[in-house]
Amino acid sequence: MVSVKSRVPVSDQIGEVDLNAWLASISDSYPEEQLEIIARACALAAKAHHGQSRASGEAYVGHVMTVADILVDLHMDYETVSAALLHDVVEDTSVELTEIERDFGLSTARLVDGVTKMSSLPQYRSAAGEGSVDAQHAESLRKMLLAMAEDVRVVLIKLADRLHNMRTLNFLPEYKQVRIAQETKDIYAPLANRLGIWQIKWELEDLSFRYLEPTTYKQIAQLLAERRLDRQQFIDEVVGRLTSELEQVGIKGEIQGRAKHIYSIWRKMRRKDVEFDKIFDVRAVRILLDNVAQCYAALGIVHSLWPPIHGEFDDYIATPKDNLYQSLHTAIYGPGGRVVEVQIRTHEMHEHSELGVAAHWRYKEGGKHNAAFEDRIAWMRQLLEWKDESDDAGDFIDRFKAEVFEDRVYVMTPMGKVMDLPQGATPLDFAYYVHTDIGHRCRGAKIDGHIVPLTHELTNGDSVEILTSKRGIPSRDWLSPHLGYLNTPRARAKVRSWFRHRDHDQNLVSGRALFDKELHRLGVEKFDKKSLLTRFNYHKFDDFLAAIGHGEISTAQLANAVDMPVQALPRQQPRHKRGHAKRLKSDEIWVQGVGDLLTQIAKCCKPVPKEPIVGYITQGRGVTIHRHDCSSLLRMQKSHQERLIEVSWGGDTRSSYPVDMLIIAYDRRGLLSDISMLLSNESINVNSVNTLTDRHDNMAHMTISMEISDLAQLSRVLDKIGQLRNVVEVKRRT
Repeated sequence: MVSVKSRVPVSDQIGEVDLNAWLASISDSYPEEQLEIIARACALAAKAHHGQSRASGEAYVGHVMTVADILVDLHMDYETVSAALLHDVVEDTSVELTEIERDFGLSTARLVDGVTKMSSLPQYRSAAGEGSVDAQHAESLRKMLLAMAEDVRVVLIKLADRLHNMRTLNFLPEYKQVRIAQETKDIYAPLANRLGIWQIKWELEDLSFRYLEPTTYKQIAQLLAERRLDRQQFIDEVVGRLTSELEQVGIKGEIQGRAKHIYSIWRKMRRKDVEFDKIFDVRAVRILLDNVAQCYAALGIVHSLWPPIHGEFDDYIATPKDNLYQSLHTAIYGPGGRVVEVQIRTHEMHEHSELGVAAHWRYKEGGKHNAAFEDRIAWMRQLLEWKDESDDAGDFIDRFKAEVFEDRVYVMTPMGKVMDLPQGATPLDFAYYVHTDIGHRCRGAKIDGHIVPLTHELTNGDSVEILTSKRGIPSRDWLSPHLGYLNTPRARAKVRSWFRHRDHDQNLVSGRALFDKELHRLGVEKFDKKSLLTRFNYHKFDDFLAAIGHGEISTAQLANAVDMPVQALPRQQPRHKRGHAKRLKSDEIWVQGVGDLLTQIAKCCKPVPKEPIVGYITQGRGVTIHRHDCSSLLRMQKSHQERLIEVSWGGDTRSSYPVDMLIIAYDRRGLLSDISMLLSNESINVNSVNTLTDRHDNMAHMTISMEISDLAQLSRVLDKIGQLRNVVEVKRRT
C-alpha cells in the first residue's frame, strides 16, 4: 500500500492551513537564518495564492506547502524548499521572477524558473498519445532536460509536485485521472528510479497503478489486508530471532519488517506468470547495520538459521545497480517453511536507496566532492551535449526516451530466475550479469536448448544457459565493438578490469604483440610515435602498449589513431618552386607548388587517406601517389630525386580508395559466399577476387581488391573476416 505522511496542518477553517504550525514542525531541520528565509517564502506564497483553491477544495497554498514538506523529508536545502513554496507563483500569479531574485537570491530564482519551464511537460504525453508530437511539445521536454542537467533540484521539486498531485487525483474527472496516471507511470516514476529516489518512485507507481488498473489494485490490496495480522506475527517472530542472534555475536543493528508495494507485486506476478501466494517477498525483513563487514556477517547468520532458496540471492553491494543502489538480497525458508525475503544494507546505503540524489545534496552544498552524486547525474549532463548535435527537437526526444526510459529485456536462467538486462544484451552480457567468474569462463550459450553464437541478441522470454570451461579467461576479441560480443557497459568494464589487473609486464608483452599485429594487418610500416602518445595522453610508449594489453585502448581506436595525418616526407625537399597548394578537382590530393596535374594512385602500394604520401612526376601520366615507405618509391628516390613532389590528402576524404586484402583460410564450401555477404553488409565495393587453392594442404589464398573509406573501416572488416570459420589469417596486402 502507498504511504502518505505530511506535517502540513489544516486549521479549523475548511481548506486553510496553519503556516506557523508547519514552520514549527520543521524548525529542527534548518538553522534559524535559513528558517527565516523559508518563512518569508511561505508568506509570499500565501499572499500570491490568496483566494485560489484546488479541485479538492483546499487552499492552493496548502499544495505548495505539501510539496515543500516532501522535500524537507528528502533533507533538501533551504533554497530548494523555498523554491518549492514559490514554484507556481510566476506562472499562476502576478509575481515576477525578478522579485524572487531580489528577495530570495539568484539560486532560488533559477530553481523557480526551471520548474516554470517544465510546466507544459504533461501535455507532451497526451499529444504524443494522439500521434502528434509538435514542436511546442518537443521543446517543452527539451527545456525540462536542460533544466535537469543544469540543476538536479529542479527535477526533485517537479517530482514532489507530481507526487502531491497524484495523492489528490481522486478529486479530478476519470478521464483526467487516467491521463495523469499514465504520464506519471511513463515519465515521473522512471525519473525517480533513475535518480535512485525509491521513496518517491514506489509511491508514484502505486498511485498510478491504482487509477490505471483499479480492479487489480483492489484485489491485491485486499489480499494484503486479509493476511496483514498473520504476516505481522510471522515478521515479528523472524525479527526477534534475528535480533537475538546478532546480539550474541556483538552486532547491533536495526531490523524491521518491509512494506511491499502493490505495483511491484503485480509486476512480479505478471513477469513470472504466478499467483499472489507464489510471490516470495510479500513477507520481507530489512536489516540495517553500521558497515559492509557486518552486512556479510549478518548474511551468514541468516543462512545459518534458515535454508536459502537457490537462485534467489543478489549481491548489489559488490555489483551495484545502474542507479547505484546497494544491498544484499536473499530469500529463505523461514519458520514453518514460509518464504521470506531479507534485505541487508548499511544505514548509509539505506539513506541512498530511499533518497537517491537528494541524499548527496548536503555534500554538494557543503562544497565536498562526492563521486556518487556526480555519477548519478552524469547521464543527465550528457543530454546537454546532445542539444548541440541536432536542432531537431523531435530527434532529441527520441534519444532522451532511449536513455531515460531505456527498454529492458527479461530473460530466464535455467533455474527459472528472471534477469533484467538492457535491450541489445548478448548471452555473454548475460553471463557477466549472473556472475563475473561465469562471464570470464563463458565459452558458449544455449537459448531454449539450442546453441547460439555469443553475439546473439537476447529477446524477452529467452531461457539462457551458459556453457563454461573450468579455467577459462576472457578473450580480447570481446572488447572489440566491431564484433558485437558485449553490448552493455557493465560487462565490458568487467573484462577491462580483468586485463587491467594482470601483471604489467604481461600486459606490456600482450600490448606490443597486438600493436604489431594490427599495424601488420593494416599494412602500416611506419608511424609517428610522438603523435600516438599525445593522442592517448601517455608519456611513455611502454605505458601506451600496456594500455593496449589490458584493453584500455582497442584496436579500433588504434586504427583511427594511425589513420591521423603524419608528416613523414623525405628530408630533401623537391626542387620545384614552392607556392600555394592547388586543390585538384578530384578533391583528393593537394599538390604543392604546381598547377592542375593528372594524379593517380600507385598500384604498387595503394595508399589510403591520411597515410603519409609522396608524389612522383611521371613522363606523360601526371603525378603518381605513393606511400612514403613504398619500396618502388625508395628505388626511384635514389635515381630521380628531382621528380619527387610534396603532396598531401585533401580535406574531403569521403571517397573510396582501392586496397588489396589477403585472406588465408582452409578451403570449404561457402567460404567465398560468407566473405561476399560480409563485405556487402559493410557496403564495400569489390573490384576483383583472385583465389588460389593448394590441393595438398587444402589452403586457399584469396586476394580481394576492394574500395574502402579509411583505415578504421579496413580494421573493422579485417576483424570481422578474421572471425569467419576456417580463416587462418587476414591482412592488407602491400
